[in-house]
Amino acid sequence: MPEKECIFSWQDLKGGYLMKKEWKLMKIKNILISQPEPASIEKSPYGELQKKYGVNLHFFKFIAIEGIPGREFRKERISIPKHTAVIFTSRQSVDHFFRVCKEVRVEVSDNMKYFCTTESTALYLQRYIQYRKRKIFFANPKHDDLIKLIIKHQDERFLLPCTDLNKGGLIDDLESNKINFTRATLYRTVPNDLSDVDIDSFDMIVFFSPYGVEALQKGKPDFKQGDTVIGAFGPATCKAVTDAGFTLNIEAPTASAPSMSMAIDQFLEVRNKRR
Repeated sequence: MPEKECIFSWQDLKGGYLMKKEWKLMKIKNILISQPEPASIEKSPYGELQKKYGVNLHFFKFIAIEGIPGREFRKERISIPKHTAVIFTSRQSVDHFFRVCKEVRVEVSDNMKYFCTTESTALYLQRYIQYRKRKIFFANPKHDDLIKLIIKHQDERFLLPCTDLNKGGLIDDLESNKINFTRATLYRTVPNDLSDVDIDSFDMIVFFSPYGVEALQKGKPDFKQGDTVIGAFGPATCKAVTDAGFTLNIEAPTASAPSMSMAIDQFLEVRNKRR
């Protein structure tokens, strides 16, 4: 039997990590990333984690996204040209917005403004438009900053591309601040089959969407966190983890860790020093 180790938990504190004597410091070996595998892990930030800490990374997307056809979007009777700004919460929302515009033959105005939850989402817009700082805004790193940006431009007429399950969080903030916005359902979120995933074999599980947390609960209703470390990206995902009754051990983005890979790196580095 392995010798029992000290118990610690993690808490973000001004971009660093504060350790408390609560969480069992088991060795992290197998990490489940609930996203598709990168085209080249070796060239990705996750490849650096493998080399640096000798961890085994497994990629499996907990959810699937289905685009809503343009003909179905027309039934919502939403006029995209009547809006002067779009709020993007993810790359998927960017993809589906421009996909639907193409399907319904709407030409997006060059004067359209874009408000994004992260810088990476803002930069992703370059796939579809010329990047101009005067019309692209992003929060850094929490969505509270996004609300402040939107309030500064509250005379705009905002369009919020989202999933059919989108609720609470950003929408509540927009409504409470009396922002003139229209919710446009452009894609559906459906859970993937987790029956072939041995969830208990992982020492760490990383989520990138609230619906990934829901998919775990539906697909593995008997899952107990125990010593499993849980990480989450984005305020809504972090909230979903705690609302599900799990302990959130790694949170991103933060001032010192704008990406999930950086947050995991910081977590493992401090944890290894404490072992």
